[in-house]
Amino acid sequence: MNSERFGDGDSRYYLLKIAHEQFDCAPGALSEEQLQQADRIIGRQKHIEDAVLRSPDAAGVVVPASQVEEAWAQIASRYETVEALQQALDEQGLDAVGMRAMLARDLKVQAVLDCICAGLPDITDTDVSLYYFNHPEQFKVPARHKARHILVTVNEDFPENSREAAWTRIEAILKRLRGKPERFEEQAMKHSECPTAMQGGLLGEVVPGTLYPELDACLFRMAQGELSPVLESPIGFHVLLCESVSPARQLTLEEILPRLRDRLQLRQRKAYQRKWLESLLQQKATLENLAHG
Repeated sequence: MNSERFGDGDSRYYLLKIAHEQFDCAPGALSEEQLQQADRIIGRQKHIEDAVLRSPDAAGVVVPASQVEEAWAQIASRYETVEALQQALDEQGLDAVGMRAMLARDLKVQAVLDCICAGLPDITDTDVSLYYFNHPEQFKVPARHKARHILVTVNEDFPENSREAAWTRIEAILKRLRGKPERFEEQAMKHSECPTAMQGGLLGEVVPGTLYPELDACLFRMAQGELSPVLESPIGFHVLLCESVSPARQLTLEEILPRLRDRLQLRQRKAYQRKWLESLLQQKATLENLAHG
């Protein structure tokens, strides 16, 4: 970690947080490019949080100590032992007291943002219905086909997997299956060269665009219980079995009503908070310009 760039305790805390939340790794594992990105995020985040905490709306906001301890416990739960947690803190030049102070700061910022939204109206069923009927494309469930496959790879470095030999093997497998399709799982376990062989060739419920285009195009024309012809992909030859078909459909309003209401409520809150922050930062910039002016 660059000690000059992230020299103060606050910055090291932010770096630890951003490394885990944005890059899913420890700060020491960040690349130079990621460190530069983290540096920009930290600068912006500090600027915003400072403005929020100095705003009149923050004056009466108090964060209970129990909330800080709960947040600290969540961080501690990421580590297998207390010693591992302490080692991680030591590596970043942090301590538990400083971490709790920064967590309290984070929680107060969020509490202020929650507080300014207290007067927002609730999203009604009418609001949800209007959004649903105006955006039908967002509530389409794609077709799903439950499928299994058998793969014989093509690799000219091995005689048994030459193109000709692989074709002969997959054709023999398909011939056996046409007579007894119920043996598909058994044949997959015996002959498939895909890791799915251990599950009888199970690919699971597949949506369009998941498989190689050659397989995808065939699967979504197949009926339940149908076997495919031999299909070729960049890795070899395949035989597909379509076990079931769930056609594309439109989710009903009743199915999505509670989740959509929560989503719209959250969107409304985020939009209001964003506008409030923009106004707050603009006021801060104006005051700073006057002070230097």
